[in-house]
Amino acid sequence: MPNAFVDTNILVYAAEEKMPQDRKTSIARELMLQPELHLSVQVINEFIANARHPKKLDLPKEREKRWLQGWLQRPVAGITQETVVQALAIHARYGISHWDALIVASALESGCKTIYSEDMNHGQDYAGAKVVNPFL
Repeated sequence: MPNAFVDTNILVYAAEEKMPQDRKTSIARELMLQPELHLSVQVINEFIANARHPKKLDLPKEREKRWLQGWLQRPVAGITQETVVQALAIHARYGISHWDALIVASALESGCKTIYSEDMNHGQDYAGAKVVNPFL
C-alpha cells in the first residue's frame, strides 16, 4: 500500500471515547490500523489541542499520552522553511487555508499520494496528493 497522510480530524474521531460506537469513530479507528500512514508535527499538535479542550475530546492526561504514543510510532513530518514556502505556493494556487496548505505540503514532502481528511474537498488533487474523505 502506498504512503498516505492523515489529517487531524481522523485522529480526533479515532480517539473519541464518549461515543466509541459512533460510525466515524469506527471508520477512523479502522483507518488508523493501515500501515504506511504519515502525520505531521502540525497534526500532532492540533490533536493535542483537541484532546485537552473541555468541549472536544477532554481526555484525561493518561489517555492523551496513550493515544500520542500510538500516533508517534508513525512517520511524523516536521515543518521546515521549505514546508512553509511550499504551503504558500499551494495556498496561492488552490486558494485553501494556510493550515490546509501546510497539511498538503507535509503530505507531498512525505511522498504521500493520498490525504485522508474530512475537512478538505473530497477528490481534489493537490499537486499529486488526492484528498479522500473516508466518511463518505
